[in-house]
Amino acid sequence: MAQPTGIHARRAALRLLDAVLRRGETMDIAFAAATKDVRKFEDKALVRAIAGETLRWLTDLDALIDSATKQNLPDDAKPRMVLRLMLAQWLRLDTPPHAVVATGLDLLSGGPRRLAHGVFSTLTKREARLPAVPTLPADVAARWGERGPAIAAGLSTPPALDLTLRDPAETAHWANQLSADSLMPGHLRLPRGANVEKLPGFGEGAWWVQDLAASLPAHLLGPGEGRHALDLCAAPGGKTLQLAAQGWNVTALDISKRRLELLRENLKRTGLKAGIVRADALDWEPKHRFDAILLDAPCTATGTARRHPDVLHRIGARQIEEMAELQAALLERAQGWLKPGGVLVYATCSIEREEGEDQVKAVALEPTPIAASELPQGLAPTDEGSLRTDPGMLADAGGLDGFFVARWRLPG
Repeated sequence: MAQPTGIHARRAALRLLDAVLRRGETMDIAFAAATKDVRKFEDKALVRAIAGETLRWLTDLDALIDSATKQNLPDDAKPRMVLRLMLAQWLRLDTPPHAVVATGLDLLSGGPRRLAHGVFSTLTKREARLPAVPTLPADVAARWGERGPAIAAGLSTPPALDLTLRDPAETAHWANQLSADSLMPGHLRLPRGANVEKLPGFGEGAWWVQDLAASLPAHLLGPGEGRHALDLCAAPGGKTLQLAAQGWNVTALDISKRRLELLRENLKRTGLKAGIVRADALDWEPKHRFDAILLDAPCTATGTARRHPDVLHRIGARQIEEMAELQAALLERAQGWLKPGGVLVYATCSIEREEGEDQVKAVALEPTPIAASELPQGLAPTDEGSLRTDPGMLADAGGLDGFFVARWRLPG
């Protein structure tokens, strides 16, 4: 008997969901193995969309499932996993219920299949709906406190596609070429779903993909004018490209061979130049001091939940504590590598205070407050002169990732 069209994508989405929720893997790491049987770009995009929407609305999907069963299914029970995918397709991706049933139930057999069919039928007959805003997992809501509702609202839909231009002076030109919006010079925003490599300007290296918030730390170092900058934890390289385009003589350091290969490819495509060093920043010693250091530190990446909703379910107190210890160690080393008068920018794509506001207390440098004039309209520095963004900000313009950014100077 022939399998229904689309079954491979649904099976891949189930594998991806299992990798995240049961094994704690990231969506990005698990994606290649999960989609090994999926060939087309469109089908791979569908896999990511199904799994992503399931993770984004998981708490609310589970509440619907529990409302239609006499006894709650275990969290990792296969019928629950399949029902999550089926409901996400119906309620978030507007897949007709008959198509959801045709492609979803084949993931199960016997009693579990009958159970899933019964639950799904019950919910469709009820015309079940999701709330306007995703419900955060209880531990996440507790961590984010009063900021939680606004952040959750920013997680309601996946983000648009943000690009950073090699030459900000060409913003108007490329906005016209790509029918894009712009929130600041050098930035473009397009609707999500585009095949990036087929967009005008990709082949000639006119731009690279980078969330608006992620572009701000390098922007805050300003023009390089040939001076020396160190990009710590640099790969896959968006900030290295920015610094090189701003005229800095860049040393890009990272420990990951695979991610540094991506950086080399991006440098080649854009025609920009940087020195690449593969090393552990906790062991490495520079041969000279730097005029600027950008430390975009490894973190839990909870600020990227719009595009990586797996962080809502993978990250807890243990991971936050581990990352905070690493960030503190990196900050301590980076401070000693500045020339007198040099500037250090620290950033993390995390919403957790332990990885942002709490880290600045131990920095023995002179704070250099961030000014509102350096930021896109609608963003403002904190009273302490740092920058805190989250997915609930700039909502009318499509939002942005959660970041913390602070800047200091070594007197001299």
